[in-house]
Amino acid sequence: MRSFGRRPPEPEAEYNVVPLNRALVVSTPAPQQSLAAQPSHDRVRSEVMERVDPAVAAAMPLERLRAQLEALIDEVATRDRLELTAREQVLLAEELARDMVGYGPLEPLLRDDSITDIMVNGPNCVYVERRGLLSREPIRFRSEGQLNSIAQKIAATVGRRVDESNPMVDCRLPDGSRVNVVFAPLSLIGTCISIRKFSEKPIGIEQMIANGSLSTGIGRALEIAGRSRLNILISGGTGSGKTTLMNAISRWIDPGERIVTIEDAAELRLQQPHVIPMETRVANLEGRGEITQRDLLRNALRMRPDRIIVGEVRGAEAFDMLQAMNTGHDGSFSTVHANAPRDALTRLENMMQMAQAALPQRALRLQIASALDLIVQVQRMRDGQRRVTHVTEVCGMEGEVITLNDLFTFRYTGEGPGGRLRGTWISSGIRPSFFDRLEYFGLDEAWTEATQRSQG
Repeated sequence: MRSFGRRPPEPEAEYNVVPLNRALVVSTPAPQQSLAAQPSHDRVRSEVMERVDPAVAAAMPLERLRAQLEALIDEVATRDRLELTAREQVLLAEELARDMVGYGPLEPLLRDDSITDIMVNGPNCVYVERRGLLSREPIRFRSEGQLNSIAQKIAATVGRRVDESNPMVDCRLPDGSRVNVVFAPLSLIGTCISIRKFSEKPIGIEQMIANGSLSTGIGRALEIAGRSRLNILISGGTGSGKTTLMNAISRWIDPGERIVTIEDAAELRLQQPHVIPMETRVANLEGRGEITQRDLLRNALRMRPDRIIVGEVRGAEAFDMLQAMNTGHDGSFSTVHANAPRDALTRLENMMQMAQAALPQRALRLQIASALDLIVQVQRMRDGQRRVTHVTEVCGMEGEVITLNDLFTFRYTGEGPGGRLRGTWISSGIRPSFFDRLEYFGLDEAWTEATQRSQG
């Protein structure tokens, strides 16, 4: 068997090929007899990947890289007398270019604006979500190795790693899309990648009203809540649109305010000029250097913020977040996974106990009741549509129980053509306990008008 180590390229005239930019090609090996039994595509792919310098390829514009790869593929196919049509060569060059500078088979899905979620369940199974409904895509990865390589490339772009020793990671793509990766052996079907795509065009309240996610009255009420510096908790299940709604409400924050955002994987895209985004950090190989949301929250209090926005509370940081809301940082937002406003309070209480197990239950509930003003419940319904189902006021304490008032609720009325659900939003007409805050900001009349729009 001949050696295929790196050596100076042989004269191009011997192969009669198209001249290439030799900065891209690092070797020109002789035909590999060990690959003779492989299919033509695999033989060409293996040699091209061996000859190309990955660092040079990654720095090249995609169109230029694709053109040079086509020339190199044609060289190899002509030299080894492999039967590859011109169309097959173009498609192979496109595939290799995506592997080198992009995310392989995921690239067309990432460019498709109609897709909101991408779910890779091993190398041979890919699902996507369009308009709230799941469908399987005819996309496959060449191997588990290719899928692993793409997952590691995604994690490396934000300084994180994923492998058998660290088989789970939360990270993000350069455009802000949220990514979760699970490696084998935790996943029994191979590497799993879940991508929540980030829309380049932020969705505002007006668009959500047009989509049927909420009513005009609720949209106006949430705008007033944002302007009046109410503390808002957005509750909902996975994929229900919590972060999208929080981004939409944040548009009404005064541009003169200093805002600190804290997230595990940065997703928020605030439009204000004075925003300090912060992101957690995982431990290094020695198990050191981890920075949690709780660490960031404590540090944020020393940064003179006007508002603190926590992407999602999942653990002991809930205690610090509510303390911040109670110590002058009103107008703060966060999200939590829960199925109803009352469930959201229970989850908060449980998470606070993770930080302060010695505090009595009543003390925890008093802190929750005094910190929060509104809970907004969102839900992805069976027709795929995401809707605001409750806008609930946190009133205070009665005995040992936190009292709530539903200011707006969604009432299901039936099913229309195509399986789309019908319903209406009803306002209770209750004067909220934070009405004096609305008067202070001169928005009391606007709130009254908004509630009247939704009264049934």
